[in-house]
Amino acid sequence: MKITTCYSVCGSFDFQLRSEVSYWKDLHSLSSMLVHPNFDPVAISFGPVAIRWYGITYLVAFAVSYWLGRLRIARAMAGRVSVAVLDDLLFFCVLGVVLGGRLGYVLFYKAGYYFSNPLEVFAVWHGGMSFHGGFLGVLLAIWWVARKHGLRWIEVTDFFAPLAPLAFAAVRLGNFINGELYGRVTDVPWGMVFRGGGPLPRHPSQLYQFGLEGVLLFVILWVYSSKPRPTAALSGAFLLGYGVLRFAVEYFREPDDFLGLLAFNLSMGQWLSAPMIAFGIGMLVWAWRRPQKV
Repeated sequence: MKITTCYSVCGSFDFQLRSEVSYWKDLHSLSSMLVHPNFDPVAISFGPVAIRWYGITYLVAFAVSYWLGRLRIARAMAGRVSVAVLDDLLFFCVLGVVLGGRLGYVLFYKAGYYFSNPLEVFAVWHGGMSFHGGFLGVLLAIWWVARKHGLRWIEVTDFFAPLAPLAFAAVRLGNFINGELYGRVTDVPWGMVFRGGGPLPRHPSQLYQFGLEGVLLFVILWVYSSKPRPTAALSGAFLLGYGVLRFAVEYFREPDDFLGLLAFNLSMGQWLSAPMIAFGIGMLVWAWRRPQKV
């Protein structure tokens, strides 16, 4: 009886001790977690007029791309693309990004909802932009500008390819400021708690995309474009590079809650990036196998 009582008391004490240790570990873990700063999305307001950080990041994106384009022209790295062509590119690419990004979101992500509520397509203040839709809009804008100036579409895309990644980086900072498009739940030390993402830390996937699809891809393409390359090589390198990096980051990014994971446990972003990888490889093979005209 005494031995049984001793085991019972000791077991109870051991359980209580382990519980307290676990409690203090959890408390320490909670106190050391990073928390998203919850930035005010409005940068400046003048009465009813509000200028949002997200809009500013888009302006920065277009300004940086334009500056890099002028730099390439000044360094004689632009082929037949002139400042006049670049000016038209800026204007029509803005239209392509906004219209293509919105229509891409409507068609790729929530087609059923918008077909049932067609007027909501114009409610852009509710959010909803698709990179891949904006990308298609930019390709259409480049086609129009090339046709207008008597240039080949592919030589304009080769000129444009190194200008794009830093624009992506700026927009991903906007996503981070807004606390949107956060990553999956994680236990890595830099995991971050996002408003709307529950109490558990998540990958700050916006910053992953900033660093990979933005900064890293820019460095790769800028260095690659510093020497003459076959026609379509730069465009192919962009498609391959972006597609691979976006496909990889999607494993850390939280899938859209209204879609979840699709076939083969891949996200919509991965399925839309797969054709970019395939076309990129095809363009690089075609560029380097055809007669070299640089």
